[in-house]
Amino acid sequence: MLNAVWLFLLVVGVGTAAVTGRIDVVTTSVTEATKQAVELAIGFIGTMSLWLGLMRVAEKAGLIESLGRALRPLARWLFPSLDPAGPAVGMMLMNMSANLLGLGNAATPFGLKAMAELRKLAPDGDRASDAMCTFLAVNTSAITLVPVTIVALRAALGSSQPTAIVGACFLATVCSAVVSVTADRLLRAAARRKGA
Repeated sequence: MLNAVWLFLLVVGVGTAAVTGRIDVVTTSVTEATKQAVELAIGFIGTMSLWLGLMRVAEKAGLIESLGRALRPLARWLFPSLDPAGPAVGMMLMNMSANLLGLGNAATPFGLKAMAELRKLAPDGDRASDAMCTFLAVNTSAITLVPVTIVALRAALGSSQPTAIVGACFLATVCSAVVSVTADRLLRAAARRKGA
């Protein structure tokens, strides 16, 4: 669907430029945009490599596992129907820990494995369980201490203080997580009352 939207926008833009006799502007813009994209990507690679390297060292040093252990009480509260020592909770804790450190690339495989484990535990194979919905809410609004990608982008674009947004990002992700989990709980309670 998204590909169709992008194709539509591209065709309409080029078509409008052709009809109005401004196709030269499109050609110039495409050339400039591709040049800027390459420059941004090359600048982004160095900064991203540095941050991901530091986070990989932290991961290898056991920081993600330590965070997972620290988050276990939160997991018991969020997922009361699950075995705290089960593989699903373990994968969810690893996902939450990786997201907390801004390691989105490392968090994704843990999230997929957690959903697969939750699917095995789901009473109805065609519907998402309460735990699956809660995990989706928590994962989507993940609290992030170090927004690695945003810091790397700001550095690549020449920001004098690329890490200045760390506090604001942390606050924003905390707010989104609180709203997400609250909405999950309220909607689940409303669904139970409606079904009763």
